[in-house]
Amino acid sequence: MAFLNIDGRSVAYRLLGAEANPLVVLAHPLGMTQLVWDDVLAALLPRYRVLTWDLPGHGASEAWPADGGEITPEALAAEALALAEQAGAAHFHFIGTSIGGVIGQQLLKAHAERLLSATLTNTGAVIGNAELWATRAGRVREEGLAAMAGEIVPRWFAPDLVARVPSLDRGWRVQMGRTDDESYALLCEMLGRSDFRGQLKGHGVDVHLLGGSEDMATPPETLQILAAECDGAPLEVIERIAHVPSVEAPEMVAKRLLKWMAPDRSRVSEQGVAYAEGLETRKQVLGEAHVARSTENANSLDAPFQQMITRLAWGELWGNEDLTRAERSMITTGILAALGREELELHLKTAKRIGLSEAQLRQVLMHVAVYGGVPAANHAFALAKQLGWGEARD
Repeated sequence: MAFLNIDGRSVAYRLLGAEANPLVVLAHPLGMTQLVWDDVLAALLPRYRVLTWDLPGHGASEAWPADGGEITPEALAAEALALAEQAGAAHFHFIGTSIGGVIGQQLLKAHAERLLSATLTNTGAVIGNAELWATRAGRVREEGLAAMAGEIVPRWFAPDLVARVPSLDRGWRVQMGRTDDESYALLCEMLGRSDFRGQLKGHGVDVHLLGGSEDMATPPETLQILAAECDGAPLEVIERIAHVPSVEAPEMVAKRLLKWMAPDRSRVSEQGVAYAEGLETRKQVLGEAHVARSTENANSLDAPFQQMITRLAWGELWGNEDLTRAERSMITTGILAALGREELELHLKTAKRIGLSEAQLRQVLMHVAVYGGVPAANHAFALAKQLGWGEARD
């Protein structure tokens, strides 16, 4: 876990996965922590870099300051953007559940140009009403979350799941009791004020909505209204699931997230993948500095060539998710090593960004030795060592 100072307050976050993969930012529900995403991480990390964080006063994040005034969707969206900036990502996928979905709506409203896609689960353009949220905020300040957790936490999960796994309910009650009461109360009041009706159309972002048939807080009807607000975004409701699908059905959720975040090749025209899409992938894999140099150095002779390889190599190939970027890195490195091409140095550096292990690179170059020739492999091993691969032996 790491910490970032945002407006004088310490925010706890995790940044996992290879730098060269597209970034996914995940926001958790009210009263919970970033740990709600743990069971979907294994499925996401081969293809995505993942950033999770704790909301104010939740988990390991510092409480909202006493003189900080009210919490707003704008302030929470600013946290997400600051964390994405910390990760070095100009664009990212966003996934948010419940109040996390409210943050996603604020990003769609004010920062749609930063989003590659948005998945909003168990949320609404309006959640509940101001009076109910004000009542809960008052009770939290008077009674404390530890005392109220017993009535709130069971609403998060489908009854049959709680019956089968009673430790789930008990564990999250303990976690909720550790949440800062005042920060939680301020977030309740924020939800009472939040209304995104009429503000979520025409943003141009691929949005998917997910809900649970047993969700009492944001029932399917609430998500249907939100879908209409989001230009008719597709909505899927999972049966026998309540308010936190990433905890209740992580494998089902991960499968859908991978499908929804993948580039939609059905919309590729006869001219192929758009230049902008290829450029985004090229920047993620090679780094913005390298791509900027290549673009700046292009002249009338090779500018069309740079555009072609951006569309073809980076848009069509590296942008296709049939293989992970780590797999493509191994293939590319092996081919360049076998052929002795000058771009081998670039792709040995890129292999580090992508997260290849020393063992993986060693096996790639051993294959080159057997199938492409020992001299080619020997040259590649020597170049890799010059670039910092491997450790000195005692």
